[in-house]
Amino acid sequence: MLEAAAKAGADAVKIQVYTPDTITLKSDKPDFVIAEDNAWAQHKTLYELYQHAHTPWEWLDDIFQYAAQLGIEVFGSVFDTTSIDELEKYPVKVYKIAAPEIVDVEILERVAKTGKPVILSTGLANLTDISRAIATLERYGCHDIGLLKCTTAYPTPANEVNLRTMQNMAQTFSVPVGLSDHTTGLGVPIAAATLNASMLEKHIKLDDDTDSVDSFFSLTVSEFSMLVDEVKKAQLALGIVTYDLSPSAAKNANGRRSLYISRDIKAGEIITEQHIRSVRPCFGLPVSDKPKVIGRRAKVDLELGDRLSWEVLE
Repeated sequence: MLEAAAKAGADAVKIQVYTPDTITLKSDKPDFVIAEDNAWAQHKTLYELYQHAHTPWEWLDDIFQYAAQLGIEVFGSVFDTTSIDELEKYPVKVYKIAAPEIVDVEILERVAKTGKPVILSTGLANLTDISRAIATLERYGCHDIGLLKCTTAYPTPANEVNLRTMQNMAQTFSVPVGLSDHTTGLGVPIAAATLNASMLEKHIKLDDDTDSVDSFFSLTVSEFSMLVDEVKKAQLALGIVTYDLSPSAAKNANGRRSLYISRDIKAGEIITEQHIRSVRPCFGLPVSDKPKVIGRRAKVDLELGDRLSWEVLE
């Protein structure tokens, strides 16, 4: 997956660093049982889900070594202080706080003290939660903070994404803001790119045959590669404010309409509506000159298809 992500154009890969024991309790009491209408109900309890889904910590050595060979950055979401301590053994340049952990002051304090940038996911946070989390990080020395607009729903309905909130976050908190996207398809993250998202997070899978806890809302590697290309196009397409013709459009400027002779006319005849038409291309008189032309006399014989110019008029 590291290799596939790198080839697909990802700038970084984020992994989740927890064990079932660091994120929940091994209990089958009602509070820990997954609801039947939940996408992960087959795993019965939270502990069983996280046991199935977690990245084994003994994989981390290989992950970071291979990522270095590929030239792609790896960082992690952390879920308790032990996961921060574990990742501090590796060349991690940034930390992410997942949506449910944004209210955990102990995690925020510890991650701030690493002195590294922190990305906060806001999928389960209100305005007060976000303000408090940023204040906590700053209190303990972290001033390089980014936010991810997120909707913690799997998959997320497009009408619940509310991308405009991303722009308001940037204005409200004066920090870089991006999107952690759980919708299906490419449309939403591309739209986020046009709203100046500073980062985009998307789940990936190797192919459609992949069966994992997030495969039902993940992009295949080929789809992710397409997303990278389309996001770059979207960013280029934003361009600047201009009413000038672009170099490419200027090559087709002769497609504009102008005035041409549409019926043969003899020298000395008065030109009427029936003698001229506004057509493509643009080499005749401007269409706006039509009222000035009607009623003038032809200076020479004119045929259908001749350009209309002041030189051929009396």
